[in-house]
Amino acid sequence: MNIRALFFDIDGTLVSFKTHRIPQSAVDALREAKQRGVKVYISTGRPIPFITNLGQITDLIDGYITTNGALCVVGDTQFGCHAMLPADVETILDACRQYGKACVVVGTQHIATFQSSEALEQQFGVMLGLTNFPFHPLAEVLQEPILQVSPFFSPEEEATVMPQLQQCVSGRWTDYFTDITQTDADKGKGLEAMVAHEHLDIAQTMAFGDGGNDIAIIRRAGIGVAMGNANDNVKAIADHITATVDDDGVAKALHAFGVC
Repeated sequence: MNIRALFFDIDGTLVSFKTHRIPQSAVDALREAKQRGVKVYISTGRPIPFITNLGQITDLIDGYITTNGALCVVGDTQFGCHAMLPADVETILDACRQYGKACVVVGTQHIATFQSSEALEQQFGVMLGLTNFPFHPLAEVLQEPILQVSPFFSPEEEATVMPQLQQCVSGRWTDYFTDITQTDADKGKGLEAMVAHEHLDIAQTMAFGDGGNDIAIIRRAGIGVAMGNANDNVKAIADHITATVDDDGVAKALHAFGVC
């Protein structure tokens, strides 16, 4: 298959949770792919302000599917924006109050926390490398269109809250929290929006991921690749399973399919 565009999740796919860096093998493989005319895109649950760990390949990136497909960005152009209903946002915040759980609220410009907790500080600060991130006051962020709310619900709490929401989907990629977005926002739909914007053939796309929020794009891409460290439900729907992020999984898959 003639792959012309690559789409990568960040955490656990391109970037190691152990080192918070992209393995050099992946950097080298992506540079070779770019030299061959292949485009490189990011497909992440992170909003743009949270994308702080791609400095090794920033010059290679052609565009971003961000916030689990709620906003696409190419250069200075933003498109495919899907804001949540204010009533759904308030329902989630009410549930956080009821359960005593923290959450992260992502607006189109700024990001806030609600009922911050040790778990939030550990997951966003340590695991995602966002220590000392400049969060904004919640009241200010709620004046913006809201793209995503990430509550620290257990799967059982999530199952209770989701039926109460009018137009939302949930993408869980960690045991600690889930990313809730508007119904039309997932990475698969983000792929469709990016392909249309960039005049690509979706059959010539290849998408990599490791978490539940990557399932939609892995299914929709021409070739869907699950990392060796991926959840079992991700591996079950992938066209190809590669090695883990720390065992050169990205480079191995790109070489296996002749992309580089």
